[in-house]
Amino acid sequence: MAGAAIVALEGLVALALSLYFAFGTITGSAGNLTMAVAEIVFFAAVGAGLLWVAWGGLLKLERWGRAPSVITQLFMLPIGYTMFQNDLPAIGAPLVAVALAGLGVLLAPPTTQALYDQDA
Repeated sequence: MAGAAIVALEGLVALALSLYFAFGTITGSAGNLTMAVAEIVFFAAVGAGLLWVAWGGLLKLERWGRAPSVITQLFMLPIGYTMFQNDLPAIGAPLVAVALAGLGVLLAPPTTQALYDQDA
């Protein structure tokens, strides 16, 4: 299912950011240790959560998997827009594109049918 793949990709990116911040903290390039640890924990939790939603929810066709996935996409839209406003289109464009693709796939009729018409 494409929705699960998109959510899993977002989870992997969040975990990669966590590792990136951890590496920066270990090498001493983090300006504020408390903030760096908070970012590491936050992105690790988000990444693990998104992977769980993708694998445990969407791939197994569990209805509950769609709600956190859609909310994630909705959160990504204003973040991507903010990147455009801050002259970072190289970050904003992929965020908006992935969020729109995710919403399109997650809210598409075939996804709804797969999640809600399992007994048919």
